[in-house]
Amino acid sequence: MMIWLYSLASVFVVSLISLIGIFTIAVNEARLKRILIFLVSFAVGALFGDVFIHILPDIYGQAGADHMVSFGIVSGIILFFILEKFIYWRHCHSGACDIHGVEHFVWLNLFGDGLHNFIDGIIIGASYLVSVPLGLATTLAVVLHEIPQEIGDFGILVGGGLSRWKALGLNFLCASVAIAGTMLALIVGPKIKDFPLYVMPLTAGGFIYIAGSDLIPELHKEVKFSRSLLQLASVILGVGVMALLLLLD
Repeated sequence: MMIWLYSLASVFVVSLISLIGIFTIAVNEARLKRILIFLVSFAVGALFGDVFIHILPDIYGQAGADHMVSFGIVSGIILFFILEKFIYWRHCHSGACDIHGVEHFVWLNLFGDGLHNFIDGIIIGASYLVSVPLGLATTLAVVLHEIPQEIGDFGILVGGGLSRWKALGLNFLCASVAIAGTMLALIVGPKIKDFPLYVMPLTAGGFIYIAGSDLIPELHKEVKFSRSLLQLASVILGVGVMALLLLLD
């Protein structure tokens, strides 16, 4: 019961992140861009920290972990590549995506985002099946990643012709699909032997792909030395927060 409570509370908080567009309405675009780049930097550190400090040690600490874990990580990277490449799911962290104003792109983005959120829900549920500390760490990593992504998604929907309130509503609806993913993991997971050993390597691969191929390239667009140093500090801070969560063990 505690696992269910933690899992559903966590995924509900993650779903609420989709409403962050409300707070961007009154924010100057230039200021929003300055803030976002450091949120992205922090998310990079949090994602890598969750993978290498929490997920992988927990996986290899379980009985039955072997070389299949490595194949699972590679499969996770390929899976997220497919999502981004063939479903046009993308992370637009600057809020200034190339939008052609065509309606089909809006619905395609919503479909891809919903699928991504469903996988996030499975990831969160599977993490709590391993341990509460791992579930909390993974939830935090997902939240930090979702903030800049949801701001970007909001920009895509509004730019594609939707009203701001309709964009917020549809974004929240897509985010709520994560709840179904979490419930599926909690119901099916205990019935499948070593369920976390199958899901968590995919999670690690997905986080590595997101941080390495989507987020870090965004950071390289900033060339000013002082702001690059602040980016580095934000990445290290993200890793540090993940390390501090070890105190929950």
